[in-house]
Amino acid sequence: MKKNSLSTLIEGALMVGIATTLSFVKIFQAPYGGSVTLGSMVPILLYSMRNGASKGIVAGASYGLLQLIIEPYIVHPVQVILDYPLAFGLLGLAGLFNKKVWTGITVGILGRFFSHFLSGVIFFGSYAPEGMNAFVYSALYNGAYLLPELAISLLAVRFVFYRFIRKDEEQNYLS
Repeated sequence: MKKNSLSTLIEGALMVGIATTLSFVKIFQAPYGGSVTLGSMVPILLYSMRNGASKGIVAGASYGLLQLIIEPYIVHPVQVILDYPLAFGLLGLAGLFNKKVWTGITVGILGRFFSHFLSGVIFFGSYAPEGMNAFVYSALYNGAYLLPELAISLLAVRFVFYRFIRKDEEQNYLS
């Protein structure tokens, strides 16, 4: 059954709202932005896998703009683009893997990591401890909160959302 555009838009708005709400439940807050939350990316990732990458990118970018309004950390206009609409928009890449949930979640979060990583190398390399390469610093800093977010997202989908998937379809979604 084909969904109409209004219901897809409403679903996207709800997922952005749920993601924003979950982003307030912080397990860890990094000093220069970034945090481990209670699975705040899961609604965007699932929306992307249900509705496709293009709609997921729009929903993710919208979520990123809300994050910019709620908790801005701004050092440069290009950094704002890399760390907010682009980084969160790349979560929509999960929509390329609608039948492969684990792969979709991983690719979406890796997309976000890549955007934050670039921002870190370009704009936050000076924060690196003396003698540490900006690439290593950015990878460690962003990995320190996105790796736990990946684990939380995978666990949340496995134990919370999988119960809604019929057993005969489960094998397709586990890879």
